[in-house]
Amino acid sequence: MYKGIPHLIVFKKADKMENAIIIGIIVVLAVVGLRSTIKHLKGQGECCGGGGYKVKRKKLPKVISQKTFKVEGMKCDNCKNRVEEAVNDIDDISGRVNLKKGELTVSYAAPVDDEVIISKIERAGYRVVI
Repeated sequence: MYKGIPHLIVFKKADKMENAIIIGIIVVLAVVGLRSTIKHLKGQGECCGGGGYKVKRKKLPKVISQKTFKVEGMKCDNCKNRVEEAVNDIDDISGRVNLKKGELTVSYAAPVDDEVIISKIERAGYRVVI
Protein backbone atom coordinates (compact mmCIF):
# COMPACT_ATOMS: atom_id res chain seq x y z
CA MET A 1 0.00 0.00 0.00
CA TYR A 2 2.82 2.52 0.88
CA LYS A 3 5.65 1.44 -1.34
CA GLY A 4 8.75 3.58 -1.00
CA ILE A 5 8.01 4.93 2.47
CA PRO A 6 10.95 3.09 4.11
CA HIS A 7 13.21 4.77 1.56
CA LEU A 8 11.83 8.20 2.49
CA ILE A 9 12.50 7.54 6.18
CA VAL A 10 16.12 6.60 5.38
CA PHE A 11 16.55 9.76 3.31
CA LYS A 12 15.04 11.97 6.05
CA LYS A 13 17.46 10.48 8.60
CA ALA A 14 20.38 11.08 6.22
CA ASP A 15 19.26 14.69 5.68
CA LYS A 16 19.12 15.28 9.44
CA MET A 17 22.63 13.85 9.87
CA GLU A 18 23.99 16.02 7.06
CA ASN A 19 22.36 19.11 8.60
CA ALA A 20 23.87 18.29 12.01
CA ILE A 21 27.33 17.93 10.47
CA ILE A 22 27.01 21.20 8.55
CA ILE A 23 25.79 23.05 11.66
CA GLY A 24 28.69 21.60 13.67
CA ILE A 25 31.21 22.81 11.09
CA ILE A 26 29.63 26.28 11.03
CA VAL A 27 29.75 26.51 14.84
CA VAL A 28 33.45 25.55 14.91
CA LEU A 29 34.29 28.12 12.22
CA ALA A 30 32.31 30.82 14.06
CA VAL A 31 34.15 30.11 17.33
CA VAL A 32 37.57 30.25 15.62
CA GLY A 33 36.60 33.48 13.83
CA LEU A 34 35.29 35.07 17.01
CA ARG A 35 38.44 34.22 18.97
CA SER A 36 40.62 35.70 16.21
CA THR A 37 38.49 38.84 16.08
CA ILE A 38 38.66 39.37 19.84
CA LYS A 39 42.44 38.87 19.75
CA HIS A 40 42.72 41.34 16.87
CA LEU A 41 40.62 43.98 18.63
CA LYS A 42 42.77 43.66 21.75
CA GLY A 43 45.84 44.37 19.59
CA GLN A 44 47.20 40.86 20.05
CA GLY A 45 46.48 39.55 16.58
CA GLU A 46 48.71 39.31 13.58
CA CYS A 47 46.84 41.84 11.44
CA CYS A 48 49.82 42.76 9.30
CA GLY A 49 51.13 39.29 8.68
CA GLY A 50 53.90 37.77 10.68
CA GLY A 51 53.78 38.48 14.37
CA GLY A 52 54.62 36.23 17.25
CA TYR A 53 58.18 37.54 17.55
CA LYS A 54 59.82 40.11 19.78
CA VAL A 55 62.06 42.91 18.61
CA LYS A 56 65.58 42.72 19.97
CA ARG A 57 65.99 45.71 22.25
CA LYS A 58 68.75 48.11 21.27
CA LYS A 59 70.83 49.41 24.15
CA LEU A 60 72.59 52.71 23.74
CA PRO A 61 75.88 53.41 25.57
CA LYS A 62 74.64 56.82 26.73
CA VAL A 63 71.29 58.55 26.25
CA ILE A 64 71.63 62.29 25.69
CA SER A 65 67.96 63.04 24.97
CA GLN A 66 64.54 61.60 24.22
CA LYS A 67 61.69 62.63 21.95
CA THR A 68 58.17 61.28 21.46
CA PHE A 69 56.50 60.93 18.06
CA LYS A 70 52.78 60.31 17.46
CA VAL A 71 52.46 57.42 14.99
CA GLU A 72 49.20 56.52 13.24
CA GLY A 73 48.29 53.14 11.79
CA MET A 74 49.65 50.84 14.49
CA LYS A 75 46.96 48.36 15.49
CA CYS A 76 48.70 45.32 16.95
CA ASP A 77 51.93 43.95 18.38
CA ASN A 78 53.22 43.24 14.90
CA CYS A 79 52.74 46.92 13.95
CA LYS A 80 54.58 47.91 17.13
CA ASN A 81 57.44 45.55 16.27
CA ARG A 82 57.72 46.88 12.71
CA VAL A 83 58.01 50.49 13.89
CA GLU A 84 60.55 49.62 16.58
CA GLU A 85 62.64 47.60 14.10
CA ALA A 86 62.60 50.45 11.59
CA VAL A 87 63.80 52.97 14.17
CA ASN A 88 66.31 50.65 15.81
CA ASP A 89 67.92 50.18 12.40
CA ILE A 90 69.13 53.80 12.57
CA ASP A 91 72.53 54.36 14.17
CA ASP A 92 72.70 56.20 17.52
CA ILE A 93 68.99 55.92 18.39
CA SER A 94 66.66 53.42 19.98
CA GLY A 95 62.86 53.38 19.81
CA ARG A 96 60.13 52.01 22.01
CA VAL A 97 56.41 52.05 21.09
CA ASN A 98 53.46 52.52 23.41
CA LEU A 99 50.73 50.88 21.32
CA LYS A 100 47.80 52.08 23.41
CA LYS A 101 48.87 55.72 23.11
CA GLY A 102 50.10 55.35 19.53
CA GLU A 103 53.44 56.86 20.48
CA LEU A 104 57.06 56.14 19.72
CA THR A 105 59.66 57.30 22.22
CA VAL A 106 63.09 57.70 20.68
CA SER A 107 66.24 57.75 22.82
CA TYR A 108 69.27 59.45 21.29
CA ALA A 109 72.95 58.68 21.85
CA ALA A 110 73.83 61.32 19.24
CA PRO A 111 71.82 63.90 17.30
CA VAL A 112 69.75 62.45 14.44
CA ASP A 113 67.53 64.52 12.17
CA ASP A 114 63.78 63.95 12.67
CA GLU A 115 63.31 63.50 8.93
CA VAL A 116 65.52 60.39 8.98
CA ILE A 117 63.30 58.84 11.68
CA ILE A 118 60.03 59.91 10.03
CA SER A 119 61.19 58.56 6.67
CA LYS A 120 62.00 55.14 8.18
CA ILE A 121 58.62 54.94 9.92
CA GLU A 122 56.73 55.95 6.78
CA ARG A 123 58.65 53.39 4.68
CA ALA A 124 57.46 50.77 7.18
CA GLY A 125 53.88 51.78 6.32
CA TYR A 126 52.89 54.16 9.14
CA ARG A 127 52.27 57.88 9.43
CA VAL A 128 53.97 60.28 11.83
CA VAL A 129 51.74 63.14 13.01
CA ILE A 130 53.65 66.37 13.60
